Amino acid sequence: MLASFLMGLVGGQRAMTPLAAVAIAAARDELPADNGATKLLSHPVVAAGALALAIGEMAGDKQKTAPDRIVAIGLAARFVTSAIAGASLVPRRQRWIGAAVGGLTAVAASYPGWRARMAAMSQYGQTPTGFVEDAAVLAGAAAIVRNAAKLGAA
Repeated sequence: MLASFLMGLVGGQRAMTPLAAVAIAAARDELPADNGATKLLSHPVVAAGALALAIGEMAGDKQKTAPDRIVAIGLAARFVTSAIAGASLVPRRQRWIGAAVGGLTAVAASYPGWRARMAAMSQYGQTPTGFVEDAAVLAGAAAIVRNAAKLGAA
């Protein structure tokens, strides 16, 4: 469950990154054995599409017109994508719990992440803080999928 929780933290900051990370790992057959990922998630086209959406989200986040992550549609997207990721990082028999942990953690993490981003933006600006946040999100998501089996044993 730790991997699902941690990926939920990532999802609170970027909605599409958890889905992209687990889809890419599933397509490469790098998720732990007996994972809760659906077959569809491991299809290379799904992985490529999720990656494209994650890149688009990161690019859009730097725009002045980007909506806050705590608007209803943003929270819903974070819940869904992080729930899918959370289910994919645990054994199949625990996928519903992993989904709940991932999704609920993403929604909860959105609020402190948004407050921290707003505070940083007032001092450093939107684009620099967005790039720093992107780097943290990408590093975190990559580390989680790379170590999912170890995190599952924790």
